[in-house]
Amino acid sequence: MAPQRSVRLSLKKPTYAVCVVGVETSVDVHSDVPKGAETFGVSGSSGVEVFMVYDPARVTVPTGKSRWPLDASVEVTVSVDTASKDLNDLKVKVSYFGPHDGGALGQSALFLTGVDISLDVDTHRTGKVKRSHGDKKTWRWGPEGYGAVLLVNCDRDSVTSRGPDLTNSQLASLDDLQDMSPMVLSCDGPDSLFDSHKLVLSMPFSDSKRVGVFCARGGNSLEDYKQVLGPQHLSYEVERQRGERKISFFVEGLTFPDADFLGMVSLSVSLVDTGTLPEVPLFTDTVAFRMAPWIMTPNTQPPLELYACSVVDSHGPNKKFLEDMSDLALKTNCKLIICPQIENRSDRWIQDEMEFGYTEAPHKSFPVVFDSPRNRGLKHFPYKRILGPDFGYVTREILFAGASSLDSFGNLDVSPPVTVGGKQYPLGRILIGSSFPKSGGRRMAKVVRDFLQAQQVQAPVELYSDWLSVGHVDEFLSFVPTSDRKGFRLLLASPSACLRLFQEKKEEGYGEAAQFDGLSHQENRSINEMLADRQLRSDSLYVQKCIDWNREVLKRELGLTERDIVDIPQLFSLKDSYAEAFFPDMVNMVVLGKYLGIPKPFGPIINGQCCLEEKVQSLLEPLGLHCIFIDDYLSYHKLLGEVHCGTNVRRQPFSFKWWHMVP
Repeated sequence: MAPQRSVRLSLKKPTYAVCVVGVETSVDVHSDVPKGAETFGVSGSSGVEVFMVYDPARVTVPTGKSRWPLDASVEVTVSVDTASKDLNDLKVKVSYFGPHDGGALGQSALFLTGVDISLDVDTHRTGKVKRSHGDKKTWRWGPEGYGAVLLVNCDRDSVTSRGPDLTNSQLASLDDLQDMSPMVLSCDGPDSLFDSHKLVLSMPFSDSKRVGVFCARGGNSLEDYKQVLGPQHLSYEVERQRGERKISFFVEGLTFPDADFLGMVSLSVSLVDTGTLPEVPLFTDTVAFRMAPWIMTPNTQPPLELYACSVVDSHGPNKKFLEDMSDLALKTNCKLIICPQIENRSDRWIQDEMEFGYTEAPHKSFPVVFDSPRNRGLKHFPYKRILGPDFGYVTREILFAGASSLDSFGNLDVSPPVTVGGKQYPLGRILIGSSFPKSGGRRMAKVVRDFLQAQQVQAPVELYSDWLSVGHVDEFLSFVPTSDRKGFRLLLASPSACLRLFQEKKEEGYGEAAQFDGLSHQENRSINEMLADRQLRSDSLYVQKCIDWNREVLKRELGLTERDIVDIPQLFSLKDSYAEAFFPDMVNMVVLGKYLGIPKPFGPIINGQCCLEEKVQSLLEPLGLHCIFIDDYLSYHKLLGEVHCGTNVRRQPFSFKWWHMVP
């Protein structure tokens, strides 16, 4: 709202003013007063409310003729409750009196024209615009919060568009309107009033590159929608037609929150008197929006689509792997999408290239793929094949340096919802791998970390992953859903657990059972040999210390206890001071509901069964999970990746609404 306006009265001629419905106008009854006047009285015609503002300690409310003292700082305000039918059809009369009971010494007349001006959005987050008389300039989090939400219009609804819809200054599809937030301008009043007044829609310069506004002028063709605010237009003189009382607008977001953008934008409409120089805004109404964040989905959310790449390498095509993925997807009623080699350009690591998430407003939600800056063979796949109708796209590029391994999105994960020290994270917390604190080393690019932090709803946690050759968090952790009250478990790779298991099997008399037994392309290693290998033991215990450091961080930052963590047997060896999995890394699994696609470890066969597989089954199947071991040794392990790195999953969004939380 604009500051309260003041209207000065005159004894010599009537005063004329415009009064906006619901907005008080101060009436100056002191500037032009008849000589000898000591009191005054005020009356208003039907449709005008008159309020006397005074200090009860200094002024006694008059009785009878309601004459108020002129010398006691009594102020007068008026308001109107409806728009006028004609110009100056509302009247306020002020009469001045002397010390005696005689007639008025003089009178002033104020003629008002009521006009109803209001800019309204979905302040109450119901999915629909309703007239609001409350605070529209403030945005508040929480279940009792208020304030409108704006989607970043980052999908591509028209097949003829080259880029996301937000790059178009002209509407390319009527479907695109569903991705925008509706806004309604009420402008009721005498048509003749708008001959000398105009309505101006505007936004701050800082928001011009973040918001686009389209005006709807009736009709169902693309030409009926015109962009009136955007990067090239900071203000717009509203084209009101005679008799028009409501004008519809559609507002789109142009960018997600980021390091230089907190996510808040505002739009204003002003009623401007064009009969003065300079032109004077009589009234301004402002609405606030918060840009909807990009939200990641954890393994505990139901799967919708499973992505994998079809490739041919020196070992031949990965047909068997794709068949296993197809069987796994069928068990979970999940759609399998295969990226052909012509599109992946022999880059099978689809998890590293992109991360699926979504964005949501009260009226609409759609998935958004976050394209990593790694830019290898799959560089163009997210933009060319995933961006489309109701499927958005966002990326962050590293401008002055190449991407490191830690910029791949195998190094990006998110926990299930957690509560930490009484603080709730109903959308989980993002996890990214980094270097050891206060030391040099590889880190995920600042431009990506800043973007993730700016979304505000999944408070990122940095872990220590630089000890790994590839350096991704998915090499030592994973989350799986469970049917118990906790709802999930954190799986951590554990060299100590593996060494204990092998020691137990040795003591049971199975020391000659061999790792990699049956693999003609890999040298067998018996349990006895592995336990006696001092370098392997030393390397694995070093890795255990690195994982234990992360274990404590995860317990602290996710509010976990030891009961929430499952240790998955795994050995590591060091190469040039960086760790690599000694056998296929079982925590690097794909999680599809209760079905787990786990890299087959090719562990020692005891009584006809791999003892590593048997151990993992004994840990996870009592939790209601099904372990399916995937033979990916040739195609994946030899290239330092496993099942999780070679797949990607789009998952169902949270039912919890992000605006209900308190960051």
